[in-house]
Amino acid sequence: MILDGKAVAKQNEQTLKIKVKHLLDLYGRVPCLKVILVGDSPASMAYVTSKKKACHRVGMNAEVIQLPVETTEQTLIDLIQEMNDEKEIDGILIQLPLPKHMNENKVLNTVSPNKDVDGLHTLNAGKLFTKQDGIIPATPLGIIMLLKAYNIDLFGKHAVIMGRSNLVGLPIGKLLLDLNATVTYVHRETVDPKKYTKDADLLVVAIGKANHVDQSFVKKGVCVIDVGINRVDGSLVGDVNFEEVSQVASYITPVPGGVGPMTISALLHNVIKQFEVKYDR
Repeated sequence: MILDGKAVAKQNEQTLKIKVKHLLDLYGRVPCLKVILVGDSPASMAYVTSKKKACHRVGMNAEVIQLPVETTEQTLIDLIQEMNDEKEIDGILIQLPLPKHMNENKVLNTVSPNKDVDGLHTLNAGKLFTKQDGIIPATPLGIIMLLKAYNIDLFGKHAVIMGRSNLVGLPIGKLLLDLNATVTYVHRETVDPKKYTKDADLLVVAIGKANHVDQSFVKKGVCVIDVGINRVDGSLVGDVNFEEVSQVASYITPVPGGVGPMTISALLHNVIKQFEVKYDR
């Protein structure tokens, strides 16, 4: 069965639209997201445009601020600090990757933890790994939302994560642990990775290698979450060879239309959550 992230995200937007209208009635304004893009990468431009459109579909305010690629790190930090102080801004998102002359961790940690809707501030990462209420990174949260929408039970199941990035691999593993899955990580230094992936009940692939995972990596009945987005001959493909693996998988996400829409759905959820937290203080 295909895990249709696009359809689930659309359903979620209907719920969020009602919620935003309720917040407007209660507080006289709607949640506001600011997205900062440094440079003019076509892929990054496409991502931020999708996020802005999704915000507008549910009635939220969203603005993309695009800075030249030669912008200094200090200029970016100054802008973020101004946004931190602006009461009507509920979420700040720094579109990654940043230019090489910028320190990514320094920039991400400049964003107020209360406005860090991508969940990448060190404080929010720490809260996730100590089971405290914080902001969960959008892609891992979106994956969990998708699995729950299809009532996929993870209790006691073996989840294997291919990739160990701060953005996806590490946090999705922690979320799956919290759902009582048994988690194994596979990475570039792993000896005989197929030894582990073939035992997976759930396989999450986030390695940035187009069509890398084929049938030889999986067992029949596996649930596959493909986080990869790669452009090949003008088309988007995942890290998983969909045609091959879909023949043996019980569930699988397509690319596009799987994890991507759920990431944006989770982002909207995070912005609204921080809006509500602000007024509950």
